[in-house]
Amino acid sequence: MTDSHETATGEFATREDVVDARGGSGPASALPSAPSPAPSSSPSPAHSSAPSFAPDSLVLNRKLPLWYQVSQSLRASILGRPQDASLRLPTEEQLATHYGVSVLTMRQALKELETEGLISRHRRRGTFIEPRARRATPVRLLGSVDAIVAQQSGDATTVLGHGTVPVPGDLAEFFPDCGEVVSFRRLRRDGESGEPTNWAENAVRPEVAARIDLTDLERWPMTKVLHDIVGVKISRITDTVEARLADPITADLLQVPLLSPILHYTGVTYDEKGRVVDVARIRYRGDRFSFSLTMEAR
Repeated sequence: MTDSHETATGEFATREDVVDARGGSGPASALPSAPSPAPSSSPSPAHSSAPSFAPDSLVLNRKLPLWYQVSQSLRASILGRPQDASLRLPTEEQLATHYGVSVLTMRQALKELETEGLISRHRRRGTFIEPRARRATPVRLLGSVDAIVAQQSGDATTVLGHGTVPVPGDLAEFFPDCGEVVSFRRLRRDGESGEPTNWAENAVRPEVAARIDLTDLERWPMTKVLHDIVGVKISRITDTVEARLADPITADLLQVPLLSPILHYTGVTYDEKGRVVDVARIRYRGDRFSFSLTMEAR
């Protein structure tokens, strides 16, 4: 496959608030309106009356790789596009102008999306959004311990290591009466494909950790081990989910590019006395999971 693509023709529409090459807000760029139909051998674009595909604007952060920022912005635009929008992307040159980056940077960003399966590129025909591109598979936090256990039980788990460590500074508020906790590190893989999906660090109260068998952690989630095997009477679990960028350890374990998006989950487990017995920090691959929370009125 070459990097040469035919320039699309047609009318142009202006867009505001587009960044220039310096990363600030610059003049509106020209993006094509609905393109003429592509040959039958390529993916069929939307009807000519459909809105043209126009990616969102982006303010570049010069401290992060430009290709990565552009690829993630374009990815979000693709996944959030109207259903009747055109499937044909603007040309490399037009996209580069829109984002205020070089054509080389734009090609690298498009290559990332092509590898992910969101787009397909055809010499002399253009670049198209894949209509059946895989979307994130939701993991729903339904509000009960049993539901959380059920969500985690389909993965194959490898214990990467464990040991006693001083209470990390960012966890001190959860363990005010402990100088040390026992850390457990685990990697989970999809039960069918073997692809890494997430990795977890659990900080567990020492007297509770002493009753945990590592072989149990290879079979079941920590919550199930604490509740069903160790016998902890769990009163509640609080969950926090954040969007973060993959650090070197996470990128290596999950086999994703450095600084790619991940979902960072923190779960704090309390016993019947209100003490924290476990703080779980789990990094999920951003291309495999999303989280939604359902709240019902009683």
